[in-house]
Amino acid sequence: MTAPVREVGLVPPVLVLRRSVTLLMAVAAGLAVANVYYAQPLLDAIGRDLALGERVLGLVMAMTQVGYGLGLLLVAPVGDLVDRRRLILAQVLLTVIALGAAYFATTAVVFLVAMTCVGMLAVVAQVIVAHGASLAAPGEQGRVVGTITTGIVVGILLARTAAGTLSDLFGWRAVYVASSAVGVMVAALLFAVLPAQRAANAQQSYVRLISTLFTLFAQLPILRIRAMLAFFIFFTITVLLTPLVLTLSAPPIELSHTQVGLFGLAGAAGALGATSAGRLADRGLGQRVTGIALVLMLLSWLPIALLPYSLWGLIVGVVIIDYGLQAAHVANQSLIYRVRPEAQTRLAACYMMFYAIGCAAGSMFSTMTYALFGWSGVCFLGASSSAAGLAFWAATKGRGGV
Repeated sequence: MTAPVREVGLVPPVLVLRRSVTLLMAVAAGLAVANVYYAQPLLDAIGRDLALGERVLGLVMAMTQVGYGLGLLLVAPVGDLVDRRRLILAQVLLTVIALGAAYFATTAVVFLVAMTCVGMLAVVAQVIVAHGASLAAPGEQGRVVGTITTGIVVGILLARTAAGTLSDLFGWRAVYVASSAVGVMVAALLFAVLPAQRAANAQQSYVRLISTLFTLFAQLPILRIRAMLAFFIFFTITVLLTPLVLTLSAPPIELSHTQVGLFGLAGAAGALGATSAGRLADRGLGQRVTGIALVLMLLSWLPIALLPYSLWGLIVGVVIIDYGLQAAHVANQSLIYRVRPEAQTRLAACYMMFYAIGCAAGSMFSTMTYALFGWSGVCFLGASSSAAGLAFWAATKGRGGV
């Protein structure tokens, strides 16, 4: 599945990924991140079952993102300390256990703890991205990162669709037991074909490794700028998606969970955004991609605001915002991974920490805003965060060496 190449970069990649292995990594990363998003189209059912009020439903997604943030801080950097293959396999198997706990949960506290663990372990997706980037041949990083990120995008989209369908057929708990079973199969496939790689910092202590996260963030302007952009774009998308089930399942629309989940497929264009952005970033156009993507995210709120009067407006808006989101996200990652190749997992952890903060904040504020001001308030909040992200990009354009 692999072929020898000359050693380049920080941990000299003695192997280069074939496309089939890259695609498997994309699938594994997509399934890992999907676990974070299964709950989005099911919030109303979970809330009824576990007695969570409308204003606090955002806690389900927020605690998952809190766990994701903790995983980025405490778990993902270990990818620069140990063989990433072993770390990936361990995280996938532990995720199977956490999903089982979510399935058996009978109280809100137990379910929230389980979801926090699921979020913490979902950072395996970032370890996979960093592993793929480090094994990529010269000039191929953007393509590999784009391919794996495409898998993540598709995983997120299918998560909502699959969750809605399974919930309507067998109840919301079936989603988590099904994902647990799939996780076992994915672990077996990864064990069979995933290349190993010597760690770049095998002699460094864990505490020292974690401390370097803050050093990297302080030293690299491009990392700080791209991390803040991650906060804005993921705050924006979470503001849209978290309360979406509440308005689509309520009168006068009253869609089923399956129908709500199908709206996730409207964002399939996001996968195209990820792939094309990676290729353009390889050509040195990452900054231009970012600007266009942020403009698209802002404009997307015009058709989204037509809900509940037009479901087609929502579909168009979701296509645009997902495309812009993934294009900006891949451009961000492609740019920061080039700065310090020996610290790719830690760079990913620093960057994605702001992703998690943005998602957690977006989850909490969006459900509170929806409870107080309805869908119009949600659209105003989302458009405001989109505008703030675009303004930040314009103010920092040309800084950080790009």
